Amino acid sequence: MTRAAGGKCEPGMAAPEFKLPGDRGEPISLQSFKGRKLVLYFYPKDDTSGCTKEAIDFNQLKPEFEKAGAAILGVSPDTVASHVKFKTKHQLGLDLASDESKAMLGAYGVWVEKSMYGRKYMGVERTTLLIDRQGVIAQIWSKVKVPGHAEAVLAAAKALP
Repeated sequence: MTRAAGGKCEPGMAAPEFKLPGDRGEPISLQSFKGRKLVLYFYPKDDTSGCTKEAIDFNQLKPEFEKAGAAILGVSPDTVASHVKFKTKHQLGLDLASDESKAMLGAYGVWVEKSMYGRKYMGVERTTLLIDRQGVIAQIWSKVKVPGHAEAVLAAAKALP
């Protein structure tokens, strides 16, 4: 696994390998997407306003991503049970994986110190990676603002061979 200093991923690097429990009861790994483009998005918490909006936006565009040859995978530190409840409540058809250990989040450099109202804590920095068919990171969106984000990622996925 090749990473930049501080655990941050960069375009042109091989995406770090991972194997996580998925919401469908089967493990999901980077190898599961071999030969396909992958939209890998990291989000802080199931069923919060921003995370729900982001998931719904990606879910609505899922057929377009599929036409572009791209799969979508959302990852957060929530439990598989939480993911299942979240997907059911919002009728989501995309895959979600659970990283309760935060090992993958750390490998991708998205488990970071955050600050709210002067209080520092560790959490997920909302980040999306577009990974090409060979497992190389093609593009990264950091500190994502949700409105219009899924559309921007779709445009990039369509442009990626």
